Amino acid sequence: MRPSESARLKLAGTREFQAQSGGTSTDAPAGPGRRGRLTAYARETLCDIWQEACGTHHRDGVALAAVGSLARGDLGPLSDFDLVLLHDGRTLGNDDVEALAARVWYPLWDAGFRLDHSVRTRAQCRKVAADDLTAAVGLLDITTVAGDPELVAGVQGSIAHDWRANARRRLPELFDGVRARHERYGDVATSIDPDLKEGRGGLRDMTVLRALATAWLTDRPHGDVDLAHAALLDVRDALHVVTGRGRDRLVREEQDAVAALLGHPDSDALMTAVTQAARSVSFALDATTRRATQSQRARTLRSGPRRPRLTPLGYGCYEHDGEVVLGPGADAGDPLLILRAARLAAARSLPLAPATVARLAVAARPPTDPWPPELRDAFMDLLAAGPGLVTVWEALDMGRFIDLLIPEWSAVRGRPQRGGVHVHTVDRHLIETVVRAGELRAQVRRPDLLLLAALLHDIGKVAGSRDHSAEGAPVAAAIARRSGLQSDEAELVRLLVREHLALADLATRRDVAEPATVTALLDVVGHQRDVLDLLAGLTRADALAAGPKAWTPWRASLIVELADRARASLGSAEVAAPEPSDVPEPHGHLDGEVPRVTIHRDPAGARIEITDHDRSGLFADTAGLLSAHGLVVRSARVRTLGGLALDTWHVEATTGDLPEAAGLVRSLRRMEAGDRTPLRSLAGRRPCRAAGLVTRATVIPGAGAEVTAIEVRAQDHPGLLYDVGRVFAGFALAVRSAHVATYAGQSLDTFYLTPDGRGPLTPPDVARLIGAVIDACDGVDEADSTGR
Repeated sequence: MRPSESARLKLAGTREFQAQSGGTSTDAPAGPGRRGRLTAYARETLCDIWQEACGTHHRDGVALAAVGSLARGDLGPLSDFDLVLLHDGRTLGNDDVEALAARVWYPLWDAGFRLDHSVRTRAQCRKVAADDLTAAVGLLDITTVAGDPELVAGVQGSIAHDWRANARRRLPELFDGVRARHERYGDVATSIDPDLKEGRGGLRDMTVLRALATAWLTDRPHGDVDLAHAALLDVRDALHVVTGRGRDRLVREEQDAVAALLGHPDSDALMTAVTQAARSVSFALDATTRRATQSQRARTLRSGPRRPRLTPLGYGCYEHDGEVVLGPGADAGDPLLILRAARLAAARSLPLAPATVARLAVAARPPTDPWPPELRDAFMDLLAAGPGLVTVWEALDMGRFIDLLIPEWSAVRGRPQRGGVHVHTVDRHLIETVVRAGELRAQVRRPDLLLLAALLHDIGKVAGSRDHSAEGAPVAAAIARRSGLQSDEAELVRLLVREHLALADLATRRDVAEPATVTALLDVVGHQRDVLDLLAGLTRADALAAGPKAWTPWRASLIVELADRARASLGSAEVAAPEPSDVPEPHGHLDGEVPRVTIHRDPAGARIEITDHDRSGLFADTAGLLSAHGLVVRSARVRTLGGLALDTWHVEATTGDLPEAAGLVRSLRRMEAGDRTPLRSLAGRRPCRAAGLVTRATVIPGAGAEVTAIEVRAQDHPGLLYDVGRVFAGFALAVRSAHVATYAGQSLDTFYLTPDGRGPLTPPDVARLIGAVIDACDGVDEADSTGR
């Protein structure tokens, strides 16, 4: 070992060096104190070399300066020295400058130090910074090692001034460079062999944070991110000692030794700590980047005092500068409000504002046990929000909110997966599986159970687990019960978690054409079509989220074939939902003036009971009227009795305000008379469909000779029921009864339809009806909804 390296490793205070040298010490293996000693050692060494190079004469106009880790004071045991020999261009001639540089560089090379060096004037530094963005960011940290401090201060001031003056032009280039670097080196938080310096969430991103703050466009976060930075530096320091090289990629082969040096019980604990630190840095970088962009845009556009632009999103939440924030006076500790804000952000692929995350980290309260129904619905809606869930979930996790909802989550947070097929940590894989499962909601009757099983299927992958499926199943069931699900629903989640590998194992390890293989799968799902569909959806989502090696065309074909064979063995599973009872409760007496409206407030919003004369188009008018008042229908039961329509609608009020019952009555009367004014706010509205979510409308056989029963599965959106109801009216169909339910952002609606004054629908009519319903759910304009 070269003497210089030996000295630096000794100053690092590691047990590895002490074992080699026979020394003893009670010092910790890493930390800012050790890096301070390394930096002081480096500066002392460089000052001695400078003194020898310059002789006994003190020279103004010449200086040795440092950039990089030496300038920042976070030098690692074997980090490079990044040095600049500065001169004013007058005090020394070119030959003298080159001779001085040689007298500085050669002793460093002879001692074995790795060196990045340059010789420049102040003007040359400014030009290099102007031409090379990476060099500009590095020169922002320039500090004096020896020589003329005023010369170094002048260079540092000039570089910082130029950086601030040109921030508007250079920030897009900076951000493009950061994205390119992240794509090349990957994500420290999700890689099993992370690059601690260049990867997303790594040490280089902390340099970018400081550069953004130096531009005076924004401050950068402190506190947690500084602790995360220190943790990553500790890992880097230990890696240098373990490998004997100044490299920054933490490969699997070195993780056990690094973990031992840092006092972690094993390499999984080490990688969990690395993951959490990298996520803190990534979160800080994203937030600071947005702040800088917002500040730059405001400087460009405003001609007077800047006024915040708030766009209402509902539930007391707003969009402000591309982020979702809680409104003034909002209760940041209310779990229901937090989940609604998170769902609004995720559905729009917007981040939660850092200030909002900071508020909930302090104020958030744990929910009651079990959760109230409205909280469970909001949680399922969040899980169904789509790809935007990934970023928002991480923000909630950073705000310590996920632990309040699911304390068991802490055991899988950041845990690495060392199997060859997985590309994510356990917790990130679970969220990716939820996103994938959300694309399959229309293929199952209970998408909420699919999404919850996706979230929890690997909850048993904790330290010391042997069979994560078996160990995670009771944990998942307990979480499901805590969320307010019924016992049979929680048991179904238990089954899905316990058996989430069964379909893939049977398909890839046994002959899918053998009846015994099909029987084995049916035994797993209890010979239930709905359970089979849920397991098939979970299997697909799990494999797609794991990585390309887990869902190859060969594996996919075997899994799909086995599931299809099992479905064929079960036969048709389409069973009509029971029609509502003819008992008129809770509407009370049927006599009296109609239309009649009663509104009952509840924690979720309200239960609205409407009694009216049954007529063609009444269902569409009622659903449209509620949507026009900004109400979100969570569920509904519609039935007719003695020529009266008895409707019960469970709604949420996104604005917090409910309409007056008398106003609804007046609007219903106007619409019955042909006045469409109450629905004018729905004109021009277009649904926002989730990518990949397919609308399904099917006829339920066996409903009766005079009844056409259809089931509709579609992404829920404002006015959905109004659109479907208009199709029914266009086909001259009356809604005899309806069961409307929303699970995790998907409607599951069953309608019993009777012809209005004509015979039953013919098969061609039914086909056109189904097509028109699908088009209406998908927002396709129809000139003639009857298809005729």
